[in-house]
Amino acid sequence: MEIPLVIHPTAIVSPLAKIGNQVRIGPYCVIGANVELGDECVLHSHVVLDGHSKFGRGNEFFPFAMIGGKSQDLKYLGEPTALEVGDHNVFRENTTVHRGTHENLPTRIGSHNLLLCYAHVAHDCQLGDHIILSNSVGLAGHIVVEDYVIVSGFAGVHQFCRIGRHSIIGGLSKVVQDVPPFMIVDGNPAATRGVNIIGLQRRGIPDEDIRALKAAYKKLFLKKDGNLATSISALKASHTGDTPQVAHLIQFIENSERGIIR
Repeated sequence: MEIPLVIHPTAIVSPLAKIGNQVRIGPYCVIGANVELGDECVLHSHVVLDGHSKFGRGNEFFPFAMIGGKSQDLKYLGEPTALEVGDHNVFRENTTVHRGTHENLPTRIGSHNLLLCYAHVAHDCQLGDHIILSNSVGLAGHIVVEDYVIVSGFAGVHQFCRIGRHSIIGGLSKVVQDVPPFMIVDGNPAATRGVNIIGLQRRGIPDEDIRALKAAYKKLFLKKDGNLATSISALKASHTGDTPQVAHLIQFIENSERGIIR
């Protein structure tokens, strides 16, 4: 049986907002005029969705989440900027996500992400899929987060950093450079501690590929001479560099503008 659209009488929903099928909007929610809300989304109560914000199917919003607020960047001049969100994301209590600063670059969040209480995603961030931002994580502006990343509680990430896929950042970490994919990063300031073996095993990465990443980690992060360019060249010339994960790790490092966490 199809569940109809349900809007609590205390909710304020702009008549210009586009609301999908089987959506539930709870008490005291506020939805702005330029919001597009996909099918089967659930707003529990006291949720604010604002700005030119587009949400896909099956997103869930818990009380006091404020999604689609205007950029806090001082360069923002009031133009109609945007937020784009995929499917089946969960925004827990008091999460905040801001729109982009310029018309041509929306803030983007992919699908199947979990943002826990008080997590903050600032203007112009680009998040992939299957990401977990734990309680009180703060992402500054222009951060790129690749798929299957876990950021532990109270960690803070500097603007313009990139966080590589399948990495995990420890709680209370201070991240001011790019986080290499597949790695564990922890500390204040953060340092790369090793390969995220448990996370990779849980996601079905073959054992031989994990062994290749461990070998790459030793060459890139543990060599006493510390010459990153030399280590990368050696990796490229070795059999280890042929595995997809190591190849991505090398490409990520070579494309880094802020430098990677060593």
